[in-house]
Amino acid sequence: MKFLKLKIVHRGENEFPNFPNSRSKQDTRMASTIDSVKDYYGKVLSKSEDLKTNACCTGESPVPHLREALKRVHDEVLAKYYGCGLVLPDVLDGKRVLDLGCGSGRDVYVIAQFVGASGSVVGVDMTDEQLDVANKHLGWHADKFGFANVEFKKGYIERLNELGLVDNSFDIVVSNCVINLSPDKDAVLREVFRLLKPGGELYFSDVYAEKRVPSSLREDPVLWGECLSGALYWNDFVRLGQKCGFTDPRLVKDAPITINNKTVESKIGHIRFFSATYRLFKLPGQLEPDCEDYGQAVIYKGSIEHNSYSWELDGHHEFPAGKVYPVCGNTWHMLASTRFAPHFEFIGNFENHFGIFHGCGTTMPFASDKTQDGSCC
Repeated sequence: MKFLKLKIVHRGENEFPNFPNSRSKQDTRMASTIDSVKDYYGKVLSKSEDLKTNACCTGESPVPHLREALKRVHDEVLAKYYGCGLVLPDVLDGKRVLDLGCGSGRDVYVIAQFVGASGSVVGVDMTDEQLDVANKHLGWHADKFGFANVEFKKGYIERLNELGLVDNSFDIVVSNCVINLSPDKDAVLREVFRLLKPGGELYFSDVYAEKRVPSSLREDPVLWGECLSGALYWNDFVRLGQKCGFTDPRLVKDAPITINNKTVESKIGHIRFFSATYRLFKLPGQLEPDCEDYGQAVIYKGSIEHNSYSWELDGHHEFPAGKVYPVCGNTWHMLASTRFAPHFEFIGNFENHFGIFHGCGTTMPFASDKTQDGSCC
């Protein structure tokens, strides 16, 4: 397979009118990376089959209600889809959703069907070619759905403050294999935290590395464009999320990425990559650094659509309907202080503290303690 050779060119400040005039070497490098990604997804790739690896492809099969929604998305929009997961959280009716790096709009048009006429979806992307396709079919989808609730904005996900988006105005932010392409992930997460309503969440799929990717590989534009060399080491991501206000990032699901390209594997095959979906809640002042035990429990009512028998918050919490389920204080808040509250009964309060919630990855440091067992919260 032949590779189209791309070169990251370090340009002068006047050639990037959309970026600040006062330029450091880091600013210039970030601008060059963004320009390279824009060219890769706007000019090099014309359809999803043009990708060199399967890192930016969704391997899992869509659930039936998502499969039906995809049938109501225009073929040209589907053909230009790039993503590494399915970003369709539950309880969307009437909600306001922001999609970062929306591309041709596939996920926007899918989510628009679930938020309904009383909700809205805003898609943001920096690539003209992708947005042209997304905007071209606005009317087609409005006719198909029976309502118009979608808007697309051109801009950078690192600088959402330039797009007229109001603080605390979105219930949910989604993104599908895009944040890894950003050279300033810190800025992305800070902006997301600003835009989310209290109790809102960032629900997104992305690529993560088992260890930090060397700088020599991070400068390879094809590896970056293929969602590999820009991927964060998973633990760096967790710490970054905490720094930006998302105290307790929750992993929903994950899967290993098989690159399936010998040329790419020869460069970066010594590092394992994973496609993972995380949910990060904006609950300022409520979540603690660790899972603490207050003797609380919840009962799932079985009332979330398509989840009558059980519902999954994350990879460690699947709530069977009708069962008393012990939870830590953080999980309590993720249910009681968010859009999920009407679907649960809550038992207990925060008056009594019983120490760390056993089995949550943190234990007492004392060697003499012999009680370190129990289920994960």
